[in-house]
Amino acid sequence: MKKIISFSILLFFVFHSVSGQEKMPGNGLDSLQNTTGGKGKIAGIIVDSASGLPVEFVTLALIRTSDNKAIDGTLTDDKGRFTLSKTPSGTFKLSIVFIGYKNKDILLDIDEKKEIHDLGKIDLSSLEQTTQEVLVEGKRVLIEEKVDRIVYNAENDATNKGGDATDVLRKAPMLSVDMDGNLSLRGSGNVRVLINNKPSTIMATNLADALKQIPADQIKSVEVITSPSAKYDAEGSAGIVNIILKKNNLEGFSLGVDASGGIRGSSFGINGSYKKGRMGFSLGGHGRLGYNIPGNFENNQLTTSKTGQQIRNKQEARTQNNMAFGSYVLGWDYDINKNNSINASVKYSLRNMINLQHDLYTRTYINDTLSSVNRREVEAKDLSNTVDASLTYTHLFSKPQREFSLLTLLSRNSRNNSFNNDIYNDNSTLASPNTITNTNKSYNQEVTVQADYQEPIGKSQLVEVGAKNIMRTVSSEYQTNKTFNGSPNAVSPGLSNVFNYNQNITAGYATYTLSFLKTYSLKAGARYEYTNINANYENAVVSNVNIPGYNVFVPSLNISKKVSKTSTIKASYNRRIQRPSLQFLNPNTQASNPLNATVGNPYLSPEYTNNYELSFSTFTKIGSFSLASFMRNTTGAIQSVRDVYGDTIRTTYQNIGEENAYGFNLFANINVSKKFTLNGGADVYYAVLKNNVPDPLYNASNQGWVASGRISGSYELTRGWGLQLFSFYRGRQVQLQGYQGGFGIYSLSLKKDFNNKKGSIGFGAENFFTPSFKIRNELHSPVIQQNTVTTLHNMNFKINLSYRIGKVSGDEKRKRRKTINNDDLKDGGDTNPGAGGAGAPATQSTGAGSGAPGGGGRPSNPQNGSNVPATPPSNPSGVPPAK
Repeated sequence: MKKIISFSILLFFVFHSVSGQEKMPGNGLDSLQNTTGGKGKIAGIIVDSASGLPVEFVTLALIRTSDNKAIDGTLTDDKGRFTLSKTPSGTFKLSIVFIGYKNKDILLDIDEKKEIHDLGKIDLSSLEQTTQEVLVEGKRVLIEEKVDRIVYNAENDATNKGGDATDVLRKAPMLSVDMDGNLSLRGSGNVRVLINNKPSTIMATNLADALKQIPADQIKSVEVITSPSAKYDAEGSAGIVNIILKKNNLEGFSLGVDASGGIRGSSFGINGSYKKGRMGFSLGGHGRLGYNIPGNFENNQLTTSKTGQQIRNKQEARTQNNMAFGSYVLGWDYDINKNNSINASVKYSLRNMINLQHDLYTRTYINDTLSSVNRREVEAKDLSNTVDASLTYTHLFSKPQREFSLLTLLSRNSRNNSFNNDIYNDNSTLASPNTITNTNKSYNQEVTVQADYQEPIGKSQLVEVGAKNIMRTVSSEYQTNKTFNGSPNAVSPGLSNVFNYNQNITAGYATYTLSFLKTYSLKAGARYEYTNINANYENAVVSNVNIPGYNVFVPSLNISKKVSKTSTIKASYNRRIQRPSLQFLNPNTQASNPLNATVGNPYLSPEYTNNYELSFSTFTKIGSFSLASFMRNTTGAIQSVRDVYGDTIRTTYQNIGEENAYGFNLFANINVSKKFTLNGGADVYYAVLKNNVPDPLYNASNQGWVASGRISGSYELTRGWGLQLFSFYRGRQVQLQGYQGGFGIYSLSLKKDFNNKKGSIGFGAENFFTPSFKIRNELHSPVIQQNTVTTLHNMNFKINLSYRIGKVSGDEKRKRRKTINNDDLKDGGDTNPGAGGAGAPATQSTGAGSGAPGGGGRPSNPQNGSNVPATPPSNPSGVPPAK
């Protein structure tokens, strides 16, 4: 739609200002050539003055000042670039027009003796960037499609007020988030999440919990990158999700306060900025509380021992979750001169979660005869904090697009995970119940240095090269204690130890971008990484871990073609790896639910994935549409392996899997009227899973269709009122030995701006017709039969308030800022059925994964699970070397 509007404006300039002139043949929308036959050339790049990002489809008209007639015109391409050729000598006005931005005129004196007139970067200011006491927010469309990514502009969605990042990500195309907050892209949980193009150890601890820590109204946009170039780290087999947070690049002072309150949670945030001349500061903070989050859980599992004895356990419990999240950041930037700049930031984040499990009754039947009954009270705590400090230097050369940057990052996460299990046998009410406790203190520190350089070659080529080093230091100290009848009881030495894991990654990359034959663009690249690992146990009882280093070569290729003025087709290929993070390596045994124990495997190797994609996108008079098909093949997949010990299902991990997925994504953004817009999409794929275990008793495979979809809309009412709706459904997930049930959510919000948009008040309702719903999971194998039902109570009503003060003015000299990316390591997946989750019995989150080199809570990942025999617990480490 933007392109159609821009083209119409351009036609107005050309045909209504040039009376009686014949238009020369041009290159579609890329150039409307003038008729004067000069030898000069004008070139430049149009960027948004606030974000520094290129603006596509901007209308430019070259107007002769002597008679005020347009002699030439063009539109910017998808990178904001434009070129006007055959320009004669004289004085002209370059008129720049684009919807949602202030018109801009530039006076030019053209001399044909100077062949090229390069204007460099030209800033456009939003229509709302004024010197009044209001917050500057350039209005943008909700969904944008770029060459290698789809961008969801979350700041334009009023339904995001008062929520967190999980609410935002559910609305982005191709993404799916389950009720526990586990993120997947096109059905794969191997997604790398960045914040402002930067990694953070906050994501390395528990991705699902970390996303809840980011307030929705602090998110500017979400970039879904399905085919990362060689510039990105090789990790993240499904792709990369980059969360862009709001920032203020304007002169002056501004201060904003946001608050929300609801029956399930509340939040409060304050954000301020000050900029004068070449230096700027920003300080922001936001806290969120979750309360009144009850649930119910049922688990029915039947296990068969090697002797053929069958034991059935039936569990039920009431659950209660409480949580507190906060994030605070101090930023500083300084423009040394027009070509050199420095920016730095320090961020402190915290996350506290307490999961209570009341009256966990376990009834045990042996050969269908009731054998025992016990009741447990369980408290699981997950307390963590993260510090991120970054410093970036950028040098811009006089030659456009030529630049160098040096980026550094120090990120450290400290975490304390624990659970306490009070046991009352046979419904007794002992004054001193038997207890089992597990504590897991850990930290994860990352030091990263990265250098990037890019050099344009001619007018249509760009070369990028860079090098990077990541040094990770991870430690996990875990201890299990038991008391029976008030006296300490001995535990296995393997249940208490200190595990250290040091990882060093050195990488180099090169990419080449070429535009050719007027309608083609190509971006090819290659990346090489070498990984060195040292791991050990401090307790000499356990043998140290010997893990050899490994290297990987990762190619990537993206090619696109404009098949018409408004349509583009793209094809891409890339190879990715997934290194196991500590959530899969951690040898601490997690067993807050005694019937479901999980232990990591320090000997895991990476898994390798090949991705193929073909997509088509187009603009029409009523909106935009895109369709993408994809194929994904993963070998050496890290899969859950399960075995039975007594009546306990014990889960660990091995590189035994092969996973394939074939699917498509459809998205549409429709302007029903000037006031009413709708957008939505569907993600459908066919999953093929197998574990390649030769033993027929344990060999497992499964396949089937998986679908999810979303729809949202907005309607502008009168006098500052607006209405927005959102709905999302995630279908049943295919797992190696069963399935995970689907669920749906929906919301409706009403917003009113007041006092010249200084303030706003909003009213939101979520799942108001369905106060509770159930998710059913099943797991089947020759020795395990498990069914769980989780009941969720997530109906919510909330009120949002915001108010902002301050005077700001547009800064026309902002430079594009480079940021550092550690987009590596295998992130989490689904939680272990029967071992916790939203509404399930409370569990200890990710054990020592509190400092894992990677994201997401440790999953049993039932999609990949199988009941392959695990190592007997007689091994002190609890995990065998990989064979």
